[in-house]
Amino acid sequence: MVVYVWVSPSSAVGLVATSVALLQGGSGRWVDGVLEVTGPKFLRWLSRGAPVEGGIAAITLGHVVVGQSEATLAETRTHERVHVRQYERWGPFFIPAYLLASAWMKARGKDPYLDNPFEVEAYAVDVGR
Repeated sequence: MVVYVWVSPSSAVGLVATSVALLQGGSGRWVDGVLEVTGPKFLRWLSRGAPVEGGIAAITLGHVVVGQSEATLAETRTHERVHVRQYERWGPFFIPAYLLASAWMKARGKDPYLDNPFEVEAYAVDVGR
């Protein structure tokens, strides 16, 4: 239970995203201690300007994962659970650390998303990687 408190500032951001997604017709359910929410309209809005080709399929915010659809949540579950574990390690410092890592990669001429060490760790568990 302590880990939920440690991650709660980021999860609070996730709950705001959840509220927006639900107001736009999304749905949510608990899966293995993580609130999974469908929010295609929210993610389309969030994807504008994102450095991810094709937009954001899912995003983890603490113990909340918002995905395009139930199918997307199932497809990205392993990847997104790595991010949940990262939040559990880093707590309220995860979001700033992630953003700084992206900025550092971009400053070094690398891809701010794919070369971000947090994403490298998450993609390492994906099938076929």
